[in-house]
Amino acid sequence: MDDSLVPGAWVRHPTRPDWGLGQVQSAIRNRITVNFEHAGKVLIDSDVISLTVVDPDAI
Repeated sequence: MDDSLVPGAWVRHPTRPDWGLGQVQSAIRNRITVNFEHAGKVLIDSDVISLTVVDPDAI
């Protein structure tokens, strides 16, 4: 798991830009729960999907 994927971190899904910006809600091993702007709460397997951590101030 990426050490930057901690609760509160802002992320984007690399193949679903339509989901918008997401905030990590929890990160337990490879299971990352993210609340996305346009997709709601989604459970991500970080062994399969590499979320992109973003700086919300740079958007």
